Amino acid sequence: MGPLDGLRVVELAAIGPAPFACMVLADLGADVLRIDRADGRRSFADWHRVLDRGRRSLALDLKDPEDVAELLAVVEDSDVLVEGFRPGVAERLGIGPEECRKRNPGLVYARMTGWGQEGPLAQSPGHDINYLALTGALYAIGEAGGPPVPPVNLLGDFAGGGMFLVAGVLAALYERQRSGLGQVVDAAIVDGTGAMLGMLVGMAAAGEWRHQRGANLLDGGAPFYGCYACSDGRHVAVGALEDRFYAALLAGLDLDPGEIPDRDCPANWPVLRQLFARRFARRDRDFWAAAFEGTEACVTPVLSVAEAAHHPHHVARLSGPATPAPRFSRTPPGIDRYHPA
Repeated sequence: MGPLDGLRVVELAAIGPAPFACMVLADLGADVLRIDRADGRRSFADWHRVLDRGRRSLALDLKDPEDVAELLAVVEDSDVLVEGFRPGVAERLGIGPEECRKRNPGLVYARMTGWGQEGPLAQSPGHDINYLALTGALYAIGEAGGPPVPPVNLLGDFAGGGMFLVAGVLAALYERQRSGLGQVVDAAIVDGTGAMLGMLVGMAAAGEWRHQRGANLLDGGAPFYGCYACSDGRHVAVGALEDRFYAALLAGLDLDPGEIPDRDCPANWPVLRQLFARRFARRDRDFWAAAFEGTEACVTPVLSVAEAAHHPHHVARLSGPATPAPRFSRTPPGIDRYHPA
């Protein structure tokens, strides 16, 4: 089921962004065969239980010439191969792009790394936090006066890495329809994350972004775009950017627009933030969630992952980590929660 029904993908078992990308491909209908280690060992296997859904699995020893030959035989009948090794490892194993595409010229060979296939850091170890640090993204995230705050591993591993890998694979497959040939897709977390910074760079060039944390419109600096603590220690998120949304926010907080400072002047933001903070601190989170429900104030409760699973909107849409996204009108993907054998 799904728009990628019939697409054959070989996944060389890895961690983080590569299995996430293959989860997306499997969710959308691709037949994904994961190549696991023959000894059964895999780093962070428990962490990947959701990411691993929808796969078949084959255990091979890629240091054994017979098993390498078996993998290459599988590649001959596949559309895509995804690997997340450090640069050069696949070549040393005899399963690099050149060898695989000799067997299958139409193969899309997708490579997922943090730093990319070349450059001074290509062979260096790293994790999400390191890649974000060198792109400028991490510098921009955090409270004013405080240190940068890692955004879990969502921004680098999965957005800048896994989703850009998926985009690259689909683009290469589209081009293959014209040329009949596959190609190598070099997806690097630093590249994808850098691309996502485009609007921020544009805002800075226009004089509308200061390179300091917690001082800008979208980084928590604006009092009408941020999070506030409630009386129970939980939080609400406020996104009242547009004028009519801001008016609804003031109405919900019982504030007279004529009696508070002008929000269009950033010099007034600290005063407004203190005012809003005192109001939200008077009642608990669920009170404010109910008070603003159905309004245009763009105020929502900050839910834990466990709480989010029970929110009526997500329940109605069957949204969440176990549900494929996006949705399709004619070729909807199935909801497949099984784990690989």
